[in-house]
Amino acid sequence: MGTKVFLRFQIVSIMFCFFVMGSIEMVGIASNYIKVSLHLSDTKANILPTLVYIWFLICTLPTSIAMNKIGRKNMVLLSMCILAISTLIPFLKITYSSMVVCFVILGISNVCLQASAYPLFSNIIQGDKLAIHLTFGEFVKTFSCFVAPYVAMIGALHFQHFFNLGWRILFLVYFAITAITILLLSITKIEREPPAITTNDLFPCLKLLKEPLVILSFIGVMCHVGIDIGTNTVAPKLLMYKLGITLEAASFASGLYFIARLSGGLVWTFVINKIPKRIFFYISVALLLIGTSGLYFVSTKFWLSFFIAVIGVGNASIFPVVISQAMLAHPDQKSRISVLMIMGQFGGAIFPLLMGIALDHIGMYGSVSVLMFGILYLLYFALRQKKMEVA
Repeated sequence: MGTKVFLRFQIVSIMFCFFVMGSIEMVGIASNYIKVSLHLSDTKANILPTLVYIWFLICTLPTSIAMNKIGRKNMVLLSMCILAISTLIPFLKITYSSMVVCFVILGISNVCLQASAYPLFSNIIQGDKLAIHLTFGEFVKTFSCFVAPYVAMIGALHFQHFFNLGWRILFLVYFAITAITILLLSITKIEREPPAITTNDLFPCLKLLKEPLVILSFIGVMCHVGIDIGTNTVAPKLLMYKLGITLEAASFASGLYFIARLSGGLVWTFVINKIPKRIFFYISVALLLIGTSGLYFVSTKFWLSFFIAVIGVGNASIFPVVISQAMLAHPDQKSRISVLMIMGQFGGAIFPLLMGIALDHIGMYGSVSVLMFGILYLLYFALRQKKMEVA
């Protein structure tokens, strides 16, 4: 096999890993179907995404340490094997307890996968090309997020009487793709890497949170991911509430958010290097403010869809800007900061839970206000980084 062909095979194998990573975003639409199936309150239903994202805080650093002992490739394979098991649980019996177990395992395995797959890419791609390939990896991951709501919707509409699959066909699709990815990566040769994060890095990593810009960036990632999974979860409910339509008819809203985020990411890729990052960040936050504010006032399908899409475009490139600011402040601590930023994704555990509580006790507008809180923090972050003259 030629060197170029071999490299392309390595890249394709890891791109499949990025697609599998996108399985974490299916928890938003899946929790909506579980709520209907089990007649749950919004608070109880939104605990399920919390059980997925809380593991980013708990497992990221231990995973980074463990993968240096068994190797990045082995950690990726182990993560996907565990993830495949989680996707089979909904086919045993749909109960709240079984779905709690499913989402906990899905969360742990996805954290391990993300913490090891990103570094694994650096084993085969170095230099400037790494950023380009990682950007495309994010595109693949977002595409996976985009298709999940539509797969669930098609399953609910057309596969309910086919072995009673219904919306659960979503889990079957991810099981099949995960199994293929495990096979591909197993036969792909990737050289073992030298250790990067060790047990000695535990406290130095956490100590970095004392640095002003690092802690601001950490909370910024929390808000970005919280807005992401929060919008994914609440968008169909908002359409059901305002338009009086069924969940199957409203499920497209989650897919719309992700296609807008996908499109926005592609556009921002060409724009980000042409304007100052601080101005770029202000534009992104402004779009988030416009999109979320619009949800309070409109009540037609077109305008609700429009403002959900605006939120998607605005949230498309928040993460790379936030993490780059932290790395620019501490260029000698990139590995440790990268671990902390991945840990910050546990914001996806906090926002859906708060939104569910707000939805049950205040109403739909209370739930949207939780999103607004996260956006206002990102505006605060933009103002603070200007004062610190990092951008």
